Amino acid sequence: MEDQVTRILKQWATERPDLDVSPMAVVGRISRAARKIDAVLAATFARHDLDAASFDVLATLRRSGEPYALSPRELTETAMVTSAAIAQRLNRLEEKQLVTRTKDEKDGRGKQVTLTPAGLDLVNRALPDHVETEHALLAGLSKPERAQLAELLAKVEQTATGMRR
Repeated sequence: MEDQVTRILKQWATERPDLDVSPMAVVGRISRAARKIDAVLAATFARHDLDAASFDVLATLRRSGEPYALSPRELTETAMVTSAAIAQRLNRLEEKQLVTRTKDEKDGRGKQVTLTPAGLDLVNRALPDHVETEHALLAGLSKPERAQLAELLAKVEQTATGMRR
């Protein structure tokens, strides 16, 4: 398959034959696919007046089970973003009355973030559309290919996690 990445590899083979640029075949395609996937998912979220960050918080609370509540720290750990980023997301979601922040009954110093009925309704409506979009994105792969790709990407992610600088 001749694509942009293949053309880039051929150019480097001509210009720098001394370098093994074969990782670009994988990393370049992952990067390009991620940008395209993000754009498709963004359109899905927009149909529900959401963005990816907001959906991530709502979905995290929803999958935590009743009472659909977590501490900001638990949300930060699950989303793997900074506490400042979570605070910004929560501010926006609270403004839209999709979550509430209340004093944690178990830890008087802490807070609990809870889905409101409106937030629960919204994530319950958006989730099937999101999953359908993901199925469509992977329609060109068989179930065994999906499983193999997921396993391989998990290995790449694990390696990349160990390389953070």
